[in-house]
Amino acid sequence: MENLPVKKPSKKLGVLGGMGPAASAEFLRLLAAKAPAKIDQEHPIVYMISDPQIPDRSSAILGLGEDPTPRLKHNLHLLEEMGADLLAVPCNTAHYFIDTFRHELKVPLVHIIEETVLAAKRLNEEGSWMLSTVGTQRSGLYQKYAEKIGYRLWIPNPAVTSRAQECIDWVKAGKIAEAGALMRQLVLDLWKEKDIPIMAACTELPLAYDASGLPSEKTVSSLSALADACLKLIYE
Repeated sequence: MENLPVKKPSKKLGVLGGMGPAASAEFLRLLAAKAPAKIDQEHPIVYMISDPQIPDRSSAILGLGEDPTPRLKHNLHLLEEMGADLLAVPCNTAHYFIDTFRHELKVPLVHIIEETVLAAKRLNEEGSWMLSTVGTQRSGLYQKYAEKIGYRLWIPNPAVTSRAQECIDWVKAGKIAEAGALMRQLVLDLWKEKDIPIMAACTELPLAYDASGLPSEKTVSSLSALADACLKLIYE
């Protein structure tokens, strides 16, 4: 067989996952599915730490739990020591804490919140519904960056946010079908109010949306946005 030229990635990616495990596994699947590769050797080298013991991020933001910052920082520095040229964390809420020490990192962090807002704006310049954890919503991280680039986010009422949190909890518990059914119901209710795309601003929510039977072209997945941004840099 003729030896085909190998398109090698230019950077190695360090992924801090486990928040939660299903979302991290989906992120790795997306990296493999979206990579411009035809053989093993054209896929990127990925160093991954899956640490589900990191304290709950939403609880910490709400003042109800342990600060996850030390463990996040330790793991990201460990990925740097392993040889990562780029870092990615497929957990939106974690970035509330990562932003406090992002300047200390020795290699670039591909920021899931920035990339998701940019992807949402590319999909629909008029705005999108933001579904997330309660902690992410209250942190204002998405709202702050959206305002910075002139993009409008529509924030659901507390009852809808509570239902979105329930979707997230179902995914974390491995109950994908239940999460999908609930996601379908709450999204259809939102679309009765305003028919704009759904921005899944928690990494469990894309899995719930995928199981909902709703049209894929009407959502922005934070997992997919992060994977696209990472691959763009890896293959520069």
